[in-house]
Amino acid sequence: MRTVDVLVIGGGIAGVSAACELAAHREVCLVERESMLSAHSTGRSAATFVLALGAPGVRALTRASAATMTRPPDIFTSPLLSPRPTLWFCGAEDLAAGERFRAEVATPEVEVLTPAEAHRACPILRTENVALAMWDPTGSDVDVAALHAGYLRGLLARGGTVHRDWRVAALERDSTMWTVRAASGDVVRAPVVVNAAGAWSDEVAGLARVRPAGLTPLRRTVFLSPSDAFPPRREWPTLASLGGLFYLKPEGREFLCSPIDATPEAPGDPKPDEPRIAKAIEDINTWTRLGLRHVRRSWAGQRTYAADGLPVVGFDPVAEGFFWLSGQGGFGIQTAPAMAGLTRDLIVPGEVSPALAAAGVHAETYSPERLASGA
Repeated sequence: MRTVDVLVIGGGIAGVSAACELAAHREVCLVERESMLSAHSTGRSAATFVLALGAPGVRALTRASAATMTRPPDIFTSPLLSPRPTLWFCGAEDLAAGERFRAEVATPEVEVLTPAEAHRACPILRTENVALAMWDPTGSDVDVAALHAGYLRGLLARGGTVHRDWRVAALERDSTMWTVRAASGDVVRAPVVVNAAGAWSDEVAGLARVRPAGLTPLRRTVFLSPSDAFPPRREWPTLASLGGLFYLKPEGREFLCSPIDATPEAPGDPKPDEPRIAKAIEDINTWTRLGLRHVRRSWAGQRTYAADGLPVVGFDPVAEGFFWLSGQGGFGIQTAPAMAGLTRDLIVPGEVSPALAAAGVHAETYSPERLASGA
């Protein structure tokens, strides 16, 4: 049996980044159910950093993460971002959705393009039926492996410990401590447990007899496909349908594509949705000149959402010492630095730092108490 200050459950980007931040102030142990730390959502991410994506609460976290992403601290050994603008588009049938998105992301950086301008920005796009096109030059690709490795490096350098193949079997609370037991029989005790278990977060809460947050894992399919007609060019943007048909971007010698599916399912190891892939290829070939014919590789991950679409970050309103770091949805990579900082702030000093507050990050926005009250 070992006793630490904080036990973090989950070795994806949320758990590792939070554990790294906490390890500068507390003795931290991180446990992961799989043999590989980033086996699930983190390792299957499309790896984008786009300031305009998400609800206002998500965009605040992305803004607050920008400093780390653009100027990585010493725990990172290489740049985390590479430029990748985004071109959003839609046809007349999806113009209402496009106009809503335009209103939501109204910033000086995002500009509306004419069809001719859209074609110059992305020559593969068929613009004859484009009713709305918007250009965001601020987007980037994220080196997810470097981001995760840097936080893991920082965690270990600060004295934190990591245990893989550590499947939580039971959590019990006494007057001062959580006792967390692994299926193997190992035991760790800590006054604070951080639930960063991704799609399994509600299951972990159930083991602790904590009211679940009502999280829903949604499958997202991704595939790689080559184009003989238009081999990818590094400077081409991410091309994203505002009607939810697909998104794609250059990835080496192929295109990384997704049908933007969001199918509810139980936590697990999801399989790609082959019918949705076929439909996405049809849509891609309708809206672009790529002429995709086959899929070289496909996979799927789970994006876990709370009912209001915002992350759940903060101490449980009833269970003492049980801290939620869950529900990141499709924004876990690009918001990881800010959510790690928010976790540190709420556990160590107990209040949000001025830097996070200045970016619009407020604890009550993400608090699990909002879900318990039905807010």
